[in-house]
Amino acid sequence: MSFTGKQIFFLNKAERMSTCSGPENGKVVVVGSGFAGLAAAAKLVEAGFENVLVLEAKERVGGRAHTTKPFSENVIEVGANWIHGQKGNPLFKIAKEENLLSEGPSARKNMCQPRSVTPQDYFFKEDGKQVSTKVVDQVSMCFSKLTDKAFDDELKSRHRKLSLGSYLDDAFGEAPLAATEDGRQVFEWCKRIECTDEACSSLYEVSASQMSYYTALDGGFFNTLGPGGYQAILDVLLKDLPSGTVQCSAPVKSIQWDLVKKGSGEDHRCPVKVVCENGQSFEADHVIVTVSLGVLKDRATTMFEPPLPEKKLSAIENLGFGIVDKIFLFFEKSFWPEDCSGVQLVWKEGPEDKDVYESLSEGETWKKTWFKKITGFDTVARHPTALCGWITGREALYMENLQDTEIGAICVRLLRSFTGWSVPEVSKTLITRWGSDSHVRGSYTFIPDGVDGVKAHKALASPLPPKYKCRGRKHLQVLFAGEATHVNFYTTTHGAYITGVREAERLISYYAD
Repeated sequence: MSFTGKQIFFLNKAERMSTCSGPENGKVVVVGSGFAGLAAAAKLVEAGFENVLVLEAKERVGGRAHTTKPFSENVIEVGANWIHGQKGNPLFKIAKEENLLSEGPSARKNMCQPRSVTPQDYFFKEDGKQVSTKVVDQVSMCFSKLTDKAFDDELKSRHRKLSLGSYLDDAFGEAPLAATEDGRQVFEWCKRIECTDEACSSLYEVSASQMSYYTALDGGFFNTLGPGGYQAILDVLLKDLPSGTVQCSAPVKSIQWDLVKKGSGEDHRCPVKVVCENGQSFEADHVIVTVSLGVLKDRATTMFEPPLPEKKLSAIENLGFGIVDKIFLFFEKSFWPEDCSGVQLVWKEGPEDKDVYESLSEGETWKKTWFKKITGFDTVARHPTALCGWITGREALYMENLQDTEIGAICVRLLRSFTGWSVPEVSKTLITRWGSDSHVRGSYTFIPDGVDGVKAHKALASPLPPKYKCRGRKHLQVLFAGEATHVNFYTTTHGAYITGVREAERLISYYAD
């Protein structure tokens, strides 16, 4: 069904105020076309809903999944990169069934895989010396064991109230490796890599004890997609939606809910009104909001009329939403050894060293050394002459304001000074800017130190109006989905997808009652 006909959603039709009798009559607007939004729309259409409209602010679908082909016929993932885990992962299931996964050596030789160091990673110190593979293996193995304790809820009582960074420092301090300079510096690199997993400015700002609520699915954790990238999975979801279901370049300005309109001698619930920035207004019985936590942080106080309940606003404020950016460097020819899968940068005084972090916690001195947050440069699947650098947090946001040419030149200087190799000038660059993107404002969610993540995720996921305010059947007005609304699968694409299905099923059950 197309939504070009104004009689379906525009406000000037009184018949839209009537009570819906079944899913085929229920009017649903989905805000956002990331995995949460598309999963919700596809599930509703499958269940017989005939009036589903997806409003997308960007000119493309996908949200934080963005597959591009900027320099050749091969894809670059600007956003989401892997399918995390296999067992119980609906996106892995789709990719497997549709033959969208990458197989063979190319699947393994991919961009940086956090907490998965291989002998093909070359670790260089800033004096140009290489760190021995043995030291790297020992430190990274120790680091993995320590983070596993946090994920497995096996922290000692004295560590439970610490930040992740402080816990790791304390626990690593008991290891013999902590007595060596190389050991300490590689450990700081491990913490920088973990920042990309957590999408945080620093591990000293992340809760150690809350990490146990995150659930890693069984099976290979980093599942690489084939030549179609994440777009191929998005296409699977899109093909099940009727033409015209998704309307791009339609950013939402406001969502008016909890409305009451007099009529027929008694109060009737008025459908939710969605107003776009371009002046379009849509009326629906239900709205599923799937915008990122970053957008909610930016606009929650002005986007909803009446204001959101205090519990939900507190959850939006308390949860963390960090930035992870990628720096793609394309060269005319490769300059690294054939067995090298990445050049990792080990600093004498890295930003995740506790003393350095504390000395730079106030003021703006850190801006002078923003590039120290780059973990390294990894080879890129299907792009034999490209490298990808990773950077997080406030340093990433600062970098986003710089010109591509300046960023590229700094990265080349780093590669030359650390490796001593003959590094040519960059021929092309592609820099992500997720923090500056007004329709996203970051990458994914983390639990800050001192925050009750479970409580916040649940508050964010609860529909409006709250149960205690319900009057009659029309109580599912505004529903919320997205990775930030999942207690166990936040940060992931499958978490986003599952929450979209969750809210669709909430509506399906509502009409079945």
